[in-house]
Parts: sequence; structure tokens; C-alpha cells
Amino acid sequence: MKLALVGVLTAMLGVTATLQQVYEPGNGVTLPTIVKEVKPQYTSRARDMKIQGSVLLGAVVLENGHIDNAVEILKSLDKDLDEQAIIALKQWEFKPGTRQGKPVPVRISVELTFTLPR
Repeated sequence: MKLALVGVLTAMLGVTATLQQVYEPGNGVTLPTIVKEVKPQYTSRARDMKIQGSVLLGAVVLENGHIDNAVEILKSLDKDLDEQAIIALKQWEFKPGTRQGKPVPVRISVELTFTLPR
């Protein structure tokens, strides 16, 4: 009953629910290739506090080569820098991963590093 209700609400709200399969790289699934990379920006607070390190993000590269909106933080560094890493990753563009020669959504992990100049 709950699934039917969700489907009705989804249809009423005009929301498209995509239940497509997301693939893991390997076993005939190729990794997406980076076409455009955007570097994350330091926040002034993080720069003043001299925070350095890496943020590990998990995301899905869609068939069109863009990042799905649901980016997750797998390893946090700092709240503000985590957000800057997400903002940067969402601007990346890829040649999509493939399965049997066709573009498919592929799960990736991306580590973005924040390093202050010496």
C-alpha cells in the first residue's frame, strides 16, 4: 500500500522517479573519463585555520556525463571544505562509463585534496 501511495504522490507532484540500475566499475563496466575538472575553493575560515587534507566523495556519473545530485561524503575534512568539494565535483564533466558499448550510470569515488601554498 505504501509503494502505491508513493507512486500516486510522485505522479501528482510531477516528479520522475528514476529506478535505473547504477553500475560498479569492472566486470565489463568501464570507468567514466574526466573531461572537465573543477578545483574546490578554500573558504577564508579554513584558510585562516590552516586546514589541509582530503575529502572523499561518492557519486554517480550519469549517462550524459554529469554528476548525479546525490553526492555523499565518504570521508569528511571540514564542514565548509566538504561543501566546497561537493560544489566542485558537481561541475565536473565526464565521458560516461559504458556497459556493452552503451553509456550507463557508474558509481565513482573521488578524493579532492586541499593544500595551502607554502
